[in-house]
Amino acid sequence: MIQVVSSAWALLLGMCLLMVGNGMQGTLLGIRGGIEGFSTLQMSIVMSAYFVGFLGGSRMAPGMIRRVGHVRVFAALASLISAVMILYPTFPNTIVWSLGRVLIGFCFSAVYVTAESWLNNAATNENRGQALSAYMIVQTLGIVIAQALLLTADPSGFVLFVIPSVLVSIAVTPILLSISPTPPFGTTKPMSLSTLMETSPLGCVGMFLLGGVFSAQFGMAAVYGAEAGLSVAQISLFVAAFFVGSVILQYPIGWISDRMDRRSLIVITALIGGAGSMVGMMLGHIFPILLATAFVVGGMSNPLYSLIMAHTNDFLEQEDMAAASGGMLFINGLGAVLGPVITGWMMGTALGPGGFYLFTAVLFAALAGYASYRKTQRAAVPVDETGNYVPIYPSATAVAVEIAQEYAIESEQEAAEEAAQENAEADKNAPDSDNDFADDIKRD
Repeated sequence: MIQVVSSAWALLLGMCLLMVGNGMQGTLLGIRGGIEGFSTLQMSIVMSAYFVGFLGGSRMAPGMIRRVGHVRVFAALASLISAVMILYPTFPNTIVWSLGRVLIGFCFSAVYVTAESWLNNAATNENRGQALSAYMIVQTLGIVIAQALLLTADPSGFVLFVIPSVLVSIAVTPILLSISPTPPFGTTKPMSLSTLMETSPLGCVGMFLLGGVFSAQFGMAAVYGAEAGLSVAQISLFVAAFFVGSVILQYPIGWISDRMDRRSLIVITALIGGAGSMVGMMLGHIFPILLATAFVVGGMSNPLYSLIMAHTNDFLEQEDMAAASGGMLFINGLGAVLGPVITGWMMGTALGPGGFYLFTAVLFAALAGYASYRKTQRAAVPVDETGNYVPIYPSATAVAVEIAQEYAIESEQEAAEEAAQENAEADKNAPDSDNDFADDIKRD
């Protein structure tokens, strides 16, 4: 890990600052929207707009990078992000905010593609897994730091919008001055959605449902806090709890997934997430319990993303994994676009803020039910034939997913080679029973 940080510190620092900016603007808009008097449904549309832009950016960014290169794309889009963040408080209007969120979502998607390409170029076969882990930790750390920075000024003023704008501008500097040369860029043609659905129905349905869960967390958690009457400090802790849970529980769940039927683990994890959501809906007025439910829901939903990706890969040939990743991310993006809108509608009904948790509970229950059904339709892949679980953050682009899949394939190949070598050494050192018997007769 130290080697990874020393060789890619500029990239990791820049991404951390970018995530601080992204995390601040997402939570801050949810708080500021309540101050401006925007309705829950209006804010849900604003929050959903980010995922519309992100989905579009993930499709268009590769072509932009091929035309003008990594450096120009990265610098231009980071500048746009910085500018839009300043415009939010200048024009407190839901239409302007929605258009700004579309643009920021588009820009962040392209920035992620660029950064992840650089990360892959900086990593080696030996440390690619550590590089992915460092990248995921840095992303989460940036979002958590963002929540703390929200306490430094009044959300009704301009300062909290200026801070992320400045941080995004600063983030570009170490990356553009320290990262060289720019890596080659290529993308794999996505697998058709019909083929992907035939290959892994649970993977497709699960990705769609999880898109809704994740976008509700990332887009509507602050809106929930504002509607529930939480203070700015409480909202910050609440949002941070989702992401802290995602990091802490990612690796234990991943370790278990390599040792049992993944569909069973998907059912268990989804049921725990659903139970946490129901507790949050019924007892969310007790703040410590609210934090605990956020930790559980975030700790279940994020590993589920990686679990479903690993489950899908278990039914794919190695050469098809990269092609399938594009389709999986597109399906997840569709769910992410709908998530905030449906959550906002539910919160705007008689359910009130509790609609936030009811929405995630329904999606978790649907995932657990469908995974249970799929267990009756197809035999489980033997544990010793499944691929390795690799943590992937739900906001990852196709580049990061392909890096993770490359690492998983390399790890499997190395494990197979080590096993073959151990078997060969065991055979070499094993006593030859026939020769030993002949020697015994000769001695007699």
